[in-house]
Parts: sequence; structure tokens; C-alpha cells
Amino acid sequence: MGFRAHMGAGSITSNVKSDKTSVTILDGEERIQTGLRKMGAMLGDDVEIGCNSVLNPGTIIGRGTRVYPLSSVRGLIPENSIVKTGGVIVPME
Repeated sequence: MGFRAHMGAGSITSNVKSDKTSVTILDGEERIQTGLRKMGAMLGDDVEIGCNSVLNPGTIIGRGTRVYPLSSVRGLIPENSIVKTGGVIVPME
């Protein structure tokens, strides 16, 4: 967790895939192999995670990003973004 990062009440960070295979990080169409069976999430500085959100294995959230409550997040999320419910990611204005 980065400086001034915050995880809202009930948010969950999962670190193992349900099929127990190595965690991959999704960056658009690219899949980055970690070689790790366990890897949770990494949060940059000033990240805000909404209540009851789920951060799936291998999630990396760039600084200044906001995640709406009740969201399921995976992959590489760019800095200064808003992650809306349903997986919609928009740049912060």
C-alpha cells in the first residue's frame, strides 16, 4: 500500500487464483507472467478503494486512482483513473 492509500470497509484482496496456477498481470492485451502462485494487489500513493470491492490476484493500481464501491478489479490500472462498477475505467478529470 502506498502513502495515503486507503481500503474501504469490507474490501478484499485475494492472493491465490481459484485454479492454483501462477498469477498473471493483465496489461491490456498483454499477459505478464509473475511465476508466483501467490500475489495480492499493489496500491500506489493516494489510491482510494471503495467499500466491499474485490482486488483480484495480480492487481496493480496506479497512484491517485479511485475505485468505486462494490467493484471487482484485476490487472494493471493506470494512475489517476476511476474504476467504476462493471469494470469500466475512465481517466480522472
